[in-house]
Amino acid sequence: MAILQDKSKESPKNESGEKENLWSSILNDVQNHGNTKLPSCKQILVLGDNESGKTTMVAKLQGVEDPKKGWGLEYAYIDVRDDYRDDHTRLSVWVLDGDAGHNDLLKFALNEETFPHTLVVLTVTMTAPWGILDQLRHWASVLADHLDKLKLDVDVRQARRQHMVKTWQEYIEPGDELDPSSPMKRSSRNLGDNEFDGDFEDGTPLPECTLTNNLGLDIVVVVTKTDYIQTLEKEHDYRDEHLDFMQQHIRRFCLQYGAALFYTSAKEDKNCDLLYKYLTHRIYGFPFRTPALVVEKDAVFIPAGWDNLKKISILHENMHTCKADDYYTDIIAQPVTRKTINRETEILAEDEQLFLTRQQQILLAGGGLAPSGTRPGESPIRSPALSKGTSRSPATPGMQSSPKKLDGSKVVSSPGGEGVLANFFNSLLHKKTGASPASPMGMTGSPKPGLTESTPDKAAMRSDAAAELDRLARGRKPPGDGRDGSGVDFNASDC
Repeated sequence: MAILQDKSKESPKNESGEKENLWSSILNDVQNHGNTKLPSCKQILVLGDNESGKTTMVAKLQGVEDPKKGWGLEYAYIDVRDDYRDDHTRLSVWVLDGDAGHNDLLKFALNEETFPHTLVVLTVTMTAPWGILDQLRHWASVLADHLDKLKLDVDVRQARRQHMVKTWQEYIEPGDELDPSSPMKRSSRNLGDNEFDGDFEDGTPLPECTLTNNLGLDIVVVVTKTDYIQTLEKEHDYRDEHLDFMQQHIRRFCLQYGAALFYTSAKEDKNCDLLYKYLTHRIYGFPFRTPALVVEKDAVFIPAGWDNLKKISILHENMHTCKADDYYTDIIAQPVTRKTINRETEILAEDEQLFLTRQQQILLAGGGLAPSGTRPGESPIRSPALSKGTSRSPATPGMQSSPKKLDGSKVVSSPGGEGVLANFFNSLLHKKTGASPASPMGMTGSPKPGLTESTPDKAAMRSDAAAELDRLARGRKPPGDGRDGSGVDFNASDC
């Protein structure tokens, strides 16, 4: 009873002291944060190669289903609402094209005025894991070079660098901040670092390889399209040790730049909402209660300040065919894709004179002798009738016009048509007379030596030839035209 009485005597004092502390903390919080509004000057700068999922990631953060891809330097914004303060603002988002020719556009998004209010997101994709490390280094170099060109105030940049250091020094595992006596407080960050005493005063050294490249900017590395890991395992024989090898290299990069790490998949909606909450936490100071996630290989999350080399070394235990220090592209090599290339056969143009000579020989061999009146060296393709002011255009060398029917059955072509017609009528007269072919119509000449001239009825022979010509003229020529299809005048009276 005495103990109970003593406790009852002391309890009013303790309760009054706790109430005073509680009310004072509430008043201080209201005074410091109660009237503040969400700033509208904050922004996100998204960097990464083309096809790395930048536009899709931003659309997910916006809550947009149909992303629109732009060109050059894109601008978008995310509606951010603070339900606790009943306030909202717009978070600006700049997305730079992956083409190196657009790097000069960075000055419009990141300059001396916007530097203190910018968070940078570096995107890489799991669909091309062999290029992840080189892409991260490339864009980090582009960012560092751009900052060196800016005329930043020395004090401002130093203050931002110190802010990054404090982010790592003051990181507390979610849940540990509620229990100051928890043995896990801050110990997760310094696992195995015996030289670190847990005191976070100015000048305290950071763990090994941490913030060796301190740009003074909050950086978040986002690995997109992690659902493609299943394809890598099935088609490219990726195993867990390959994924762990990739992850430990990425985490080492994040340590050097003080960056957080996210594995996301917009297709399967993995870590997209978590990424939004973490970004608003880092930019606006919203509460964030999610610890690091390292179990699921396609949904990794490592906040800035949590990681160190001792934790990364846990991944080395699963590597059997490779070593942690192996060169990245020696283990994660780009597969060789063999594509069938259909090469077009090169066609050499024939010399024009050789072509015409060859055509002349073909016509002479197939159509008998060259038609009379052909000049020496002149191609028989172009008829004399066409060259004497006719309205028809001459035939193009090497091109044969459409075939023309003769007597309803035999087909001849217009080039060299005069010789073919002469040959036809010579053979026709030969059948009639049973002797040597006579000279072509309209031409006079003596028979060859050694041949006897037959003596049939010449009047009957000429009448038959005239009838044949009249029939051909009626079937070939248009009304009022005295030529056949070859452009040569034929009249029955000529025979």
